[in-house]
Parts: sequence; C-alpha cells; structure tokens
Amino acid sequence: MLLGSRFLEDAIAKADVLIEALGWIRQFRDKITVIKLGGSVMEDPDALRHLLVDIVFMETVGMRPVVVHGGGAAISRAMDEAGIQSHFIKGRRYTDDETLAIVQRVLAGEINEHIAARIEEFGGRAMPLNFGNQANVLFGERITLEDDGETIDLGHVGQVTRVDRQVIDNLCYAGQVPVIPSMCESTDGERLNVNADTAAMAVAQALGAEKLVFLSDVNGVRMDADDPDSLVHSLNDAEARQMIHSGQITAGMIPKVEACLHTLHQGVGKIHIIDGRLRHSLLLEIYTNLGVGTEIVAQ
Repeated sequence: MLLGSRFLEDAIAKADVLIEALGWIRQFRDKITVIKLGGSVMEDPDALRHLLVDIVFMETVGMRPVVVHGGGAAISRAMDEAGIQSHFIKGRRYTDDETLAIVQRVLAGEINEHIAARIEEFGGRAMPLNFGNQANVLFGERITLEDDGETIDLGHVGQVTRVDRQVIDNLCYAGQVPVIPSMCESTDGERLNVNADTAAMAVAQALGAEKLVFLSDVNGVRMDADDPDSLVHSLNDAEARQMIHSGQITAGMIPKVEACLHTLHQGVGKIHIIDGRLRHSLLLEIYTNLGVGTEIVAQ
C-alpha cells in the first residue's frame, strides 16, 4: 500500500509539472526561439543529446526552434591533426586559406550535418543550412580590428549583415528545425568565419525571435561570480547595467551581457543564459515558472 501511495504521489507531481508547462506551451506556440550551441556543450555527447531532445520537444509542442552553432574545439583539433597552428587575435581565430578550408569542412560540414542527423534520430525534422547541397542563409562582409590606431587583418573573418529570413521561416512553419553554422558568404562569394554568438544574435534580430538562448558553461548571471547559488533569475536593462557598473558582472560576461542588451533593443523578446551542461536545461528554463538560468529583458 505504501508503494502504491508513493507511486501515486510521484504521478501527481509529474501531472503538476505538465500543468505548469501547459501555460508556457500555449504562450510560445508558433514563436521562434534561436538557440546558440557551442563551447563545452558541443564536446559533451550526453549534454548535447539532452539538448537536442529538448529541441525536438520544443518543435513537437508547437515552438519554432532555430539552431545556430559554433565548433571551435573541433576546429582546433582538426588543425592540430593537419599540423596547422591556431592563432587568435583578441579572441578571434585568424583564418587564412588553410584554416578556412578546415573551418568549412568541420563546422559547415561535419558538425552541421551531425547536429541535423541527431535531431532526426531523436524523432524531429531538421535541415542543415550549409554551403553544400543546402541553402546558405547568412551573408556578410569581412571585418578587421583596430588596435592603437593600427588596422589588424583577421583573414577570412566576417560579420553577418543579412539573413535570408524567408528560407528560415519556411522551414520553421514546415515543422523543420533549421541548423545554421556560424559562417557567412560575402557578395563576391567569399566564405567567412563568424563568431557564433554574433551570428546567433543576427539571426534572432532578423527573425524577430521571441527568445534567444545562449548555452553557457555557467548557470547565468550571478550576484557573486564565484557562487552558483547567487544566480539572478531575471534582469532588465537598468539592472544589468548597474551590475556591470558595480563590478558584479565581470570579465567575459560583460561583453556578452552588453551584446544581449543591444540585441533586445533590436526586437528580440527575451534573452536567456543557461548552463547547457545541466540535463534538460532548455525545457526547465522555458517551460517552468522559475527557470534555471538568467533571463534578460529590455524593461
């Protein structure tokens, strides 16, 4: 009898979770969420599997997930195997002709196709949007850096200036998950390596996304950077800027939060920073009342 009682309590608890999720499922039906995959999540097969299952769930219940991904660690490994040394300038990979060939093969080829294939394996439908047989949807131009008045060439490195929204919209409304590598093409056909965070922001802005989710190695913005339990669940523009000013947001989180604030003012509804290594972090963030990361809103 005791076992039966516990089973019944567990079943009711699961039903409560479904009821809690119901409101969010209805609110976000037919809304686009851009998900940026990268970092250590891409290197952890279990974490990646759970995230892709979450994405299949999102599409199944009526959301429109769009995946934008990087693949820096895999590119570095491929370069090591080829005997090519990786060279970074202010956090950006210098991309000469040899490096570009590896970036295109690994990022726009192997990783892009692998993510789409795994989504299909888990019961979803996905379309890899790379430079192969499928359409490329990111277009842009070369960028350089400035340092003490000196222009620094980064090689085949660019920024996104145009997103082919129609292709992405058509795929979403056909029930497919677009999978987009962080590369773009210039007007003269040059392939360019793009920072995955900025590529995801460009896609979210172009689509007017309801949400943009960054999968990080930390659980979000914290009152104390070294204390995971000091997570700030929700921030608006003024609060985020105050935390930057006071030094609570530090180091690499500063440019990410500043870029998030800029993106919010370009029409994206909310931006979420969550720990992608946490099992089913996407579902917990989107379909529960409290969430597991930090949501940043304009007001």
